[in-house]
Amino acid sequence: MSESHVEQRAQVLAEALPYIQKYNGKTVVVKYGGNAMISDELRQAVISDIILLRLVGVRVVVVHGGGPEITEMLGKIGKESRFVDGLRYTDEETMDVVQQVLCGKVNKNLVATLNRLGGKAIGLCGMDAGLFQAKKLDDKYGLVGEITAVEPQSVEDCLEKGYIPVVSTVAQGVDGEMAYNINADTAAAKLSVALKAEKLILLTDVRGLMLDPKDESTLLPVVRLSQVPGLVKDGVIKGGMIPKVDCCVEAVRSGVKNAVILDGRIQHSILIELLSDAGIGTMLL
Repeated sequence: MSESHVEQRAQVLAEALPYIQKYNGKTVVVKYGGNAMISDELRQAVISDIILLRLVGVRVVVVHGGGPEITEMLGKIGKESRFVDGLRYTDEETMDVVQQVLCGKVNKNLVATLNRLGGKAIGLCGMDAGLFQAKKLDDKYGLVGEITAVEPQSVEDCLEKGYIPVVSTVAQGVDGEMAYNINADTAAAKLSVALKAEKLILLTDVRGLMLDPKDESTLLPVVRLSQVPGLVKDGVIKGGMIPKVDCCVEAVRSGVKNAVILDGRIQHSILIELLSDAGIGTMLL
């Protein structure tokens, strides 16, 4: 390795120190989904980032969805996926599959991967110890829930004992005996508030908020909450980005220091965002 390369590496490590000190003992909630969940290479990078953060004293909580796996399983039983306003229409049969896939296969595979790579992870589902409680959002979506309360003690207990909690987004119904399917971005935002987190990170499949979606050089590195309505009006925040930004705004308004929309397609984007000067997503504060 050349001398300049060694110096570069030393520089990177030295640059990380103030950030490690800043986040030591603080809680960071990562919503994990998109390509970072599907590609093996990206999955390994995300998992190793999370383990490294835990080792330097950051209390990391992972919240995950599992849309592609749910769609695949529904296909196997010959059921078509249907979406209403971007939310999966969830009848009882679909809800059974959602619960099996999210609380079972996806959650436990993630936990196993974290453990295999040297982390100590524990899988929790939103129904464990009443973590997420919800009521029906609207009949037109079926069994899709709106979170009414978050009981974070089970997650806190895991963090206190040095575990990485991995949370799947199925909630316990408070208006009946059913379980509800919950949007993972919303669940991550609500949990970050309940845990008084320092930071919420939403991993997505885009660079962040861009003035021109086709030009990554127009990325907005920082957006203040007061700027959001104008950006919606100007069409900068549109489509699927609107609910993501809404989640970030709600989290920051409710006490989370900042929220970041981060490109999960970039290897080690979580480490770059948290432990270097080069923030690479869009931070809302």
